[in-house]
Amino acid sequence: MSNTTTKILEDLQHKFESINQKTETHLEGLLWAKPITYWDYIQTDALLNLQTQRTTLPDEMVFIMYHQVNELLFKMILWEINQVTQSEKPTTQFFTERVTRVSRYFDMLTTSFDIMGDGMEVEQYMKFRNTLTPASGFQSAQYRTIEFASTDLINLIDFRFRATIDRNTPYTHAFEHLYWQAAGKDYHTGQKSYLILEFERKYKEEFLRQMEAYNTTNLWQKFKQLPLEDQQNKDLINAMRHYDKTVNITWVMGHLNAAKKYIESGHGTGEATGGSDWKKYMHPKYQRRIFFPELWSEEELKNWGEDC
Repeated sequence: MSNTTTKILEDLQHKFESINQKTETHLEGLLWAKPITYWDYIQTDALLNLQTQRTTLPDEMVFIMYHQVNELLFKMILWEINQVTQSEKPTTQFFTERVTRVSRYFDMLTTSFDIMGDGMEVEQYMKFRNTLTPASGFQSAQYRTIEFASTDLINLIDFRFRATIDRNTPYTHAFEHLYWQAAGKDYHTGQKSYLILEFERKYKEEFLRQMEAYNTTNLWQKFKQLPLEDQQNKDLINAMRHYDKTVNITWVMGHLNAAKKYIESGHGTGEATGGSDWKKYMHPKYQRRIFFPELWSEEELKNWGEDC
């Protein structure tokens, strides 16, 4: 037996003894274990059977898979963010690396709008989208969680109501004034639409828990907990600025422009499937979503989203 094998066995012995387990039992289990395959590890069969069309139109499959890929990327983003938010004392290098990873995922999401913009026939989309009503990408719970995990809650409040809300405001009251509430109201009647009522029925309690949990652990709070010298680190600041602009301007505008191509194609009513005032909801210059306002100059804040 080689020295390497002996060392591995000793390490295994130590590992299992530390959790009060018998090493020989686990080793014997390996005799009968099936070697892993790619398709089992990735669960390929399950993954490739998650696409269910509601119509016979071929491009609906593109639409479904595109949004499923988005949700997987959102999960990757949250995985990276939570490594920072759940770390007791993240180093500046670790912080910078994780924010850079998150930005890279959003860069990928931004460029992927070419698939949405050029990957479907307008005529097909305008037909199958009617079967999606009142569902909307607005109802992505993971994206809302990304927002809660990234910034102080005040920065997610509708710009019109920020002066009336502070850190002492009850979460239930703040929830009713989140910027995306405007998109969930019927802009003809002012009443909450079925779109948001169903969204809240499923996720409101979870969102309220997240709002409280991330209140002191979101990315911005973690940044402010770093030593003052580390808060001046150029690489970290650049990473956070890039993330902020990519999420709240570049990605949003990519989504808006892709939506315009189809919704304003002349083949429909020009309204979103959820009935929202989608242009004002999506355009960054209206809601002025900014995760890290203290990292931008007054001029940059003033012109946020204006050059899109």
